Amino acid sequence: MPIKSIHKDHYDVLLQQLRELRLSAGLTQAALSTALERPQSYVSDVERGSRRMDLLQLRDFCNACGTSLTKFVTEFEKELK
Repeated sequence: MPIKSIHKDHYDVLLQQLRELRLSAGLTQAALSTALERPQSYVSDVERGSRRMDLLQLRDFCNACGTSLTKFVTEFEKELK
């Protein structure tokens, strides 16, 4: 039986926020992947949770969507409350 992470719900919120950020920026996965200089599958994998990002990659994701890492994290924290 797989061990359930106590942070799973928080990670689901993060994935939802990432997808909503991209969509609110009016970007397709393909357009975002071009801006990030990554294959489209990278964005898809991140949004599905099969690939995790480090802090610098998250910053690049946010910047490519027209927002700052600080603003994204602030909104993420509000969503968790």
